[in-house]
Amino acid sequence: MNSTQVFPRSPKETMLGMVFLPRTIDKARAFRKKALGEYIYPCPLDKMVLNFFQVQPEVFAEKSEKSTDLEIEAWLKEKIGPKKKEQIDFINRQILERKPDSEDRMEYFLEIRNKIDPSRTDISTWVELIDLEEGRV
Repeated sequence: MNSTQVFPRSPKETMLGMVFLPRTIDKARAFRKKALGEYIYPCPLDKMVLNFFQVQPEVFAEKSEKSTDLEIEAWLKEKIGPKKKEQIDFINRQILERKPDSEDRMEYFLEIRNKIDPSRTDISTWVELIDLEEGRV
């Protein structure tokens, strides 16, 4: 994965029922190759995913670099253990509904959104902004 040439997967794409996980894998792989470009690993949304699986960012990045998506999925299934669908749904909502949480973060958010398309006042979450930036919405 080279984030300077290809966008990571959409934050809405799922693996094991978890949003943002495939994107976190892509960014972790780019991180290990020193090819993140302007992306951040681990960003706050990556950290939510990693905390859910109780895995450190560097461990996840190393595993992502050396493993296929299917191997990562099997590894994380073991880590999930008896976690219930409700817990995954809760984390998904936290990620998908996350908005700027301070005045300065809102200014930053609006600056990015308005550079891309000031008419898109419907874009209000970080996930929506990511998809707008990467041309998915």
